[in-house]
Amino acid sequence: MTFQSPSRRCLFWVFLVFTLIWFSNLDYRNLVRPDEGRYAEIPREMSVTGDWKTPRLNGIKYFEKPALQYWATAAAYDLFGEHHWTARLWSALTGFIGVLFTFYAGSRLFGKEAGLYSALVLGSSLLYAMIGHIITLDMGVSFFMGAGLMAFLLAQQSSATPRENKVWMLVTWAALALSILSKGLIGGVLPGAVLVLYTLIQRDFALWKRLHLISGLLLFFAITAPWFIAVSLANPEFFHFFFIHEHFERFLTKVHNRFHPWYTFIPILLLGILPWLVMLFDSLAHAWKKTDADKNTFQPKRFLLIWAVFIFVFFSVSSSKLPSYILPIFPALALLIGERLTQIKSRTLFWQIIPIAVLAAAGLVLIPKVISFASDEVPVALYQNYITWLYPAAAIWLTGSLIGLYLSYQERVRGAIIALALSSLIAGQLALAGHNSLSPASSAYHLAQEIKPYLKPDVPFYSVNMYEQTLPFYIKRTVTLVEYQDEMAFGIEQEPDKWIPLISTFEEIWRKQPYALAIMKPETFNRLQADHLPMQVIAKDTRRIIVKTP
Repeated sequence: MTFQSPSRRCLFWVFLVFTLIWFSNLDYRNLVRPDEGRYAEIPREMSVTGDWKTPRLNGIKYFEKPALQYWATAAAYDLFGEHHWTARLWSALTGFIGVLFTFYAGSRLFGKEAGLYSALVLGSSLLYAMIGHIITLDMGVSFFMGAGLMAFLLAQQSSATPRENKVWMLVTWAALALSILSKGLIGGVLPGAVLVLYTLIQRDFALWKRLHLISGLLLFFAITAPWFIAVSLANPEFFHFFFIHEHFERFLTKVHNRFHPWYTFIPILLLGILPWLVMLFDSLAHAWKKTDADKNTFQPKRFLLIWAVFIFVFFSVSSSKLPSYILPIFPALALLIGERLTQIKSRTLFWQIIPIAVLAAAGLVLIPKVISFASDEVPVALYQNYITWLYPAAAIWLTGSLIGLYLSYQERVRGAIIALALSSLIAGQLALAGHNSLSPASSAYHLAQEIKPYLKPDVPFYSVNMYEQTLPFYIKRTVTLVEYQDEMAFGIEQEPDKWIPLISTFEEIWRKQPYALAIMKPETFNRLQADHLPMQVIAKDTRRIIVKTP
C-alpha cells in the first residue's frame, strides 16, 4: 500500500499533543510504595549528603543498582527542588526521548510513515506509557538499550557510509555503557547475546568487522569504569554483592522472592502492548521475511525479532520476575509493528481494531467490578473514588477505537492510527492519575502531612518491624530501623550501628526518651500496647500507626 509521507504540519501537531499528554500528570500523584519511594529517596539522600559515589537508602549503603538514575534525579532536585515531578523526571524524559529516537530510527530504516507509526505504537503501548510515568530503573535501562539497538541498526544498514557506520557504532557503545550504569550487566550482556545469535542464524560473520571493537570498547569502559572503580575503592564489599549476588544469584535463585511461573510475562506482554495486540501478531508473522535478495545484506527486521524473542525468553526462564523486566523489547516490537502498519490495507486495519474496541467496551462495562479488589487495607471507598477516573478513561479509549474504525473504513489509515494511539495514551494517563485515589493506602503522603507539627529537629524517629518506603522522602529525613532489615540487610551488615536488632531493646530506649516518634503496623502497636509501652497515637491509617512519647 502506497502512502504519502506525513507533512511537517501533521508531525508538529502530533508531537505537540503527544508531548502535552506525556508530561501532563508527573506531579499530580503521590509516591507509591515501594519502588517510587525507594528511587525518590536514594537521590534525595545523595543530594543532601553530597556523596554521589555511594548510594544509600535510609542512610544505609545500598548497592543493588548502579548510580546513573540516582545522579540524574539528584541533579533535578538540586536544580528544581524535591517534588513529585522532579522525582519522576528521569523516567518521563528517557521514555519520551525513546519515542523520538524510535521515530528517527524508524524513518531512516523503513521510511517516515513507518517512523511515525513506530513512535505512536511505542508511546501509546500500555506498559511503556505506564513505566514512563513511574519511578523505577526500568525505563532508563530500556531507553539506553533501545538507543543502542537503533543506533546499531542505523550503523549496519546497507546504505550507511563508513563514516556513518563508525559514528552510529560509537553511539551504540556509549548507549550500552549507559544502560549498564542504569541497571547493571544486563544492559550489555543481553544485546551482546542477541548479536551472537543473529550472527549464528544469519551466518553473517562479516558483521563483526563493522563493530569498531577497539574504539568502541575504549569508549565503553571510559564511561562505565570510573564509577565502578571509585565505589569499589570506597566500599570493598561492593564488588561481590553487586556482581555476584545481584546478578548471578538473582537470575539463578529465588533469593529476592520474585519467583513466578515461566509463562508470567505472556499475559503481561499481551496487556502491555495494548492497543496494538492484533497488530503485534501480524507484524511478528511477517518479521522473518527477507527485505533484500542478497543473503549477505543485514536484515534489520530479523535482528529486531531476535532481540524481542531472546530478551523475552531470557526473563521468562529467570527466577526473578517483575512486570517491567520485559520493557526493553518494546522499542523493537514498536519498530516491527510500525513497519508492518505501512504495508497493510485499510480494511485489514479495520478488522484489527475491532477486537480493541470490544476490549474497551468490555472494560467500560466491567469497571464496577474493580470494587471486588477492596480489602481492610484498601477500603471500598477508595476504589469508589478510583472508579470516577476509570469511567472517562475507558470511554475515551472506546471513542478513540471507534474513530479509528471509522477512519480505517474510510481508508484514512494514518488518521485511524493517530486516533487509536492518542486516545489510548490519554486513557492510560487518566487511569494512572486516578490511581492517586488509592494513595491513602499506598503512600505515606497523608501521614506525613499529619505529623509535620510533631517533627522537631533531630528528634529520634523509629521504624518498628517495618519500613515505609515513601515516608522518608516526605519528612525529609531517615528513620532508625527496629528489628527489620529486608533489602537493607547487606548495608546493615556493613554498618550494624545504624539499626536496633530487637524490639525489646527499642522498648528500653523508648522509655528513656524525653521525646521520640515511631511508625509501626497495627499488630506491632497492639503488641507494644500489651507490654504497656507508653505511646500516644498522632496519625494512623489502615496499614500504619505513628506514635510519640507521651
